[in-house]
Amino acid sequence: MRTKSLKKNKINVVTLGCSKNVYDSEVLMGQLKANGKEVVHEQEGNVVVINTCGFINNAKEESVNTILHYMQKKEDGEVDKVFVTGCLSERYKPDLEKEIPNVDQYFGTTELPGLLKALGADYKHELIGERLTTTPKNYAYLKIAEGCDRPCSFCAIPLMRGKHKSTPIEDLVVEAEKLAANGVKELILIAQDLTYYGLDLYKKRNLAELLENLVKVEGIEWIRLHYAFPTGFPMDVLDVMNREPKICNYLDIPLQHISDKILKSMRRGTTQEKTTKLLKEFRAAVPEMTIRTTLIVGYPGETEEDFETLKQWVTDMRFERLGCFTYSHEENTHAYNLEDDVPEEVKQDRANQIMEIQSQISWELNQEKIGQTFKVVIDRKEGNYFVGRTEFDSPDVDNEVLIDATTTYLKTGDFYNVKVVEAEDFDLYAQVVE
Repeated sequence: MRTKSLKKNKINVVTLGCSKNVYDSEVLMGQLKANGKEVVHEQEGNVVVINTCGFINNAKEESVNTILHYMQKKEDGEVDKVFVTGCLSERYKPDLEKEIPNVDQYFGTTELPGLLKALGADYKHELIGERLTTTPKNYAYLKIAEGCDRPCSFCAIPLMRGKHKSTPIEDLVVEAEKLAANGVKELILIAQDLTYYGLDLYKKRNLAELLENLVKVEGIEWIRLHYAFPTGFPMDVLDVMNREPKICNYLDIPLQHISDKILKSMRRGTTQEKTTKLLKEFRAAVPEMTIRTTLIVGYPGETEEDFETLKQWVTDMRFERLGCFTYSHEENTHAYNLEDDVPEEVKQDRANQIMEIQSQISWELNQEKIGQTFKVVIDRKEGNYFVGRTEFDSPDVDNEVLIDATTTYLKTGDFYNVKVVEAEDFDLYAQVVE
């Protein structure tokens, strides 16, 4: 018989899914630490909190497998309690409670105070911007809004995250100052939709004003924009990008498709003509800008002709950065009423074709960088290389700059000027310039 031990609980937070989940885990960990709890991220602990993703099939599968893995550990006596939070449990709580009943408790995306209470902690309102960051010390995510008001047919995010809700500028500045005081030099602004920022609070799209305030934060050297929506993009942001050296000439703007028929069915509120015009305006306003986009192939009703239109457009637009996903048929979304009629192998083949075109474009653009000098930040050391990024690259998804560690010593988190000596599809090799 196990007697109740008096040992102190160690809480292990496990994060799955996107950068917005990373941010939420960091806030949770900050709250737990402020309550005097011992908390670790993805290490050993006798109490486990799994922050799940419920976005598409692969992510849901990974979340369920992770829950089952820790339930086995609980059964074997290796952990005492398992709590599940995040998007999967927001979306499927009744099903999960039925299928995996021995989880101690399930919480949704907005139930942080309840989760803290279950962990023996109080929610502290005064902790604006207090987080335990889990990213390398030189960069951190700054979530400027929660939820989404867009009606995209394929997307389950509004079901899991609710309506768009902007965080006030003054709170974000406080958070940025605290991050900078802890050595963070790069802020990556995230939201389901940056384009919408401020509409609810200030009755106007206010991303530009937020940026004007963030560039004043001492110690922050780079500010990067992720997840903008193409419809209604606030063009005054481009003026600030041009004027303020701290704002990276970089924009992540998921465009999803370009065939007018598919865009209409996706409920994206735009057309091929409008999208192409917008991208041309971006490039004219900020000629140095790197545009990252993501596309979906295999959406219901996508014909060979629609796909050829997309392929041609990717070839013509020459995006600096591009990712491609296969369509995932998600219940309770508008597109779920359509027949998921593109076979899985066709979806996969189409994604591969797009990425093949993109790797050629990326290779060509990278060749042009040979001999040029760039400012890079060093994220980590891997094998015989220091791995860095230019302002045109976001962590984990974009190109990297490799610098020979056997001949040069560099400090992680510091900035250096480097000259590119060799280039591949997605990596640059460089030497430090004194």
